[in-house]
Amino acid sequence: MFLKQRHTTQRDMSKTIIFDFDGTIADTMDTIIKIYNSIAPKYRCNTVHYNDIEPLRGKTTQDVIRACNINFFKLPFVINRVKRTLKKSIYDIKPIKGIKKAIFDLKDAGYNMGIMTSNNTDNVKLFLKNNNLSNLIDFTYSGKDLFGKDRVMQQLIKERFLSAYDIIYVGDETRDIEAMKRINIPVVAVTWGFNSYDILKKRQPDAIIESPGELHKAIEQIASR
Repeated sequence: MFLKQRHTTQRDMSKTIIFDFDGTIADTMDTIIKIYNSIAPKYRCNTVHYNDIEPLRGKTTQDVIRACNINFFKLPFVINRVKRTLKKSIYDIKPIKGIKKAIFDLKDAGYNMGIMTSNNTDNVKLFLKNNNLSNLIDFTYSGKDLFGKDRVMQQLIKERFLSAYDIIYVGDETRDIEAMKRINIPVVAVTWGFNSYDILKKRQPDAIIESPGELHKAIEQIASR
């Protein structure tokens, strides 16, 4: 685990951990790729083949969108179609291996937890219910601004009367790190989702972890700063 070193103080148990959903908690990558490939011809976009996946993990979200030939005008239609179709498969989606225990451990330690996602809230709530996670997550929040997660986070903070100082974000993409840096919210980047270790590390998150078993320790160290 790569972790930035800073001076630490006593842990503040009022911290709220906010998770990304797709790729961070829910193992949706294969399903989303299948759904995308099924609709790509309709929007004249490039399909994603098995051999494409690993190289794409080393690219930013913007570069992936360009590689798939999804232009600015197509993007909202493609995203909405994927979301709607994903709802039909949500009962088959499983949590990332080990993430359920990691979330339980954080809850047991006294942290508040939420999910902020560009996915539909209904999809997230169904997933949580199906996998017995509803009682561990305090709230879910959906935002449509794909490249403005900082703005979505600011709206979430306002609506839920939170403090940016008390939030730690957990996500799997470069855009997660970039957005949270703009509003000075610490980020734990996870390598089991969309983006690879190397490209995540280049964005200098506060911590980068390679398995859910490392999450609690990373959160503890950031929270105690």
